[in-house]
Amino acid sequence: MQLADEEWEFIEPYLPIGEYGPYPERLRQQFAGAIWRFKTGGQWREMPQEFGAWSTVHNRFRQWRDAGVFEALLEGLIAEAAKQGEVDLSLVSIDSTTARAHHDAAGMHLGQDVITALEKAAAEEEKARAKGAASKNKTGGTQKLIPSERSGDASGVDENCG
Repeated sequence: MQLADEEWEFIEPYLPIGEYGPYPERLRQQFAGAIWRFKTGGQWREMPQEFGAWSTVHNRFRQWRDAGVFEALLEGLIAEAAKQGEVDLSLVSIDSTTARAHHDAAGMHLGQDVITALEKAAAEEEKARAKGAASKNKTGGTQKLIPSERSGDASGVDENCG
């Protein structure tokens, strides 16, 4: 699981060396420890001693993550592969799946004027759907339309329609 010399020669320039550490002679084993963690799925505390103290490797990983080392390394790998003509676009995956959450779950805050405009648009759309459904009724009867005017009630049910 150790890094080959040519792999390390490519990776090493991306790792920052601060005034007080990390010590250059331990960078390689610490980086290999981070690779071990994600390759095996093991916990940081289960890391073999050959990579150094798990807490040190974990702290280095966090520092590298926060400094953007892994993004820069990935961009460097892509650039190097492009230079060598080894970029294979068949490995690119575009997924159209989206996850949607209520705007409150995402921390979005809307002003009252925006909320009012959205409620009005929703009511108009609901009214248009109801009209379309009534015209498509195969029994010849008409469906009861939901009133588009909303009362002050938060449920949206008009007290006079009940």
